[in-house]
Amino acid sequence: MKRSMQFFNKPKIIGVSSIAGPKESNGSINEFIETKLNDDMFGEDTFEKAESKMLYTVIDKSIKNANRTEKEIDAIVAGDLLNQIISSTFAARNFSTGYLGIYNACATFSESLILGATLVDGGYMDNVICASSSHFSSAERQYRYPLELGSTRPPQSQWTVTGAGASVISSEGKGPIITGATVGKIVDFGITDANNMGAAMAPAACDTLFTHFKDFNLEANDYDLIITGDLGALGSRIFKDLMWEKGYDVEGQHVDCGELVYNICEQEYQGGSGAGCSALVFNSYLYNRLYNGSYRKILLMATGALLSSVSTQQGDSIPAIAHAVVIEGE
Repeated sequence: MKRSMQFFNKPKIIGVSSIAGPKESNGSINEFIETKLNDDMFGEDTFEKAESKMLYTVIDKSIKNANRTEKEIDAIVAGDLLNQIISSTFAARNFSTGYLGIYNACATFSESLILGATLVDGGYMDNVICASSSHFSSAERQYRYPLELGSTRPPQSQWTVTGAGASVISSEGKGPIITGATVGKIVDFGITDANNMGAAMAPAACDTLFTHFKDFNLEANDYDLIITGDLGALGSRIFKDLMWEKGYDVEGQHVDCGELVYNICEQEYQGGSGAGCSALVFNSYLYNRLYNGSYRKILLMATGALLSSVSTQQGDSIPAIAHAVVIEGE
């Protein structure tokens, strides 16, 4: 079974864009975010329209930041959390280019990078945009409770990131290089609490990283950072414990996007999650550090809890997945 791959033609990330809501813009990565919103409605009359507008904005700005034109973009690979990925579809209808709509919950952004890099590395396309988004208010009322109820959040819960990010992957240009990837598999440890997604996703992150290390004969210290997407504080501790049981100490290299994005207090919530979480953090803070040489080599491993409102109401457990992408400074 082959789950890992190497890219030999150096697909490059030549331009990125990020946008964040007010809560996220006041977090620990605020100085690196390109577009900061003062109002999470973004001038729209629904949260869903606001999220789609956010995704459109980062796609449009990433093209400009990459010094490309819309005509030079061969495809957009994007996804989000809403039913039938409407944020991505409605954003993509504003562009006259190919569109691949994808869904892997909070792991969607790393999945898009794998697909985009494969298309460019194989010579099938020259410029591909990879993007994802989420919005606290649109996701909360889809997966949990109507916002009007003002429901109390349990301490094991995470806060869905209001944010989006986009990367332009190209066969030519200057920027960090995608050199490899490991595709995740579905892992289900029987977690049924929709508020405890960190615990549901941690085993999938462990499985993917363990497979990645074995396939490429690597250790944790081969990376400057190993970045999970959406585990939060609790999920990160579980993930590191699981890796320790498999013989790997990742404490020194591991960082979680969900922990980075907010100034969190575990008594209130565990950090961020959502398809926009890793997309926001990568296309702001992490890309900046790769581009300026602060980081030499990182592994971006977004994690996804593949539940739905229907499966939760029926008492089903939460399957999870994690996809890993190797990104090196040029």
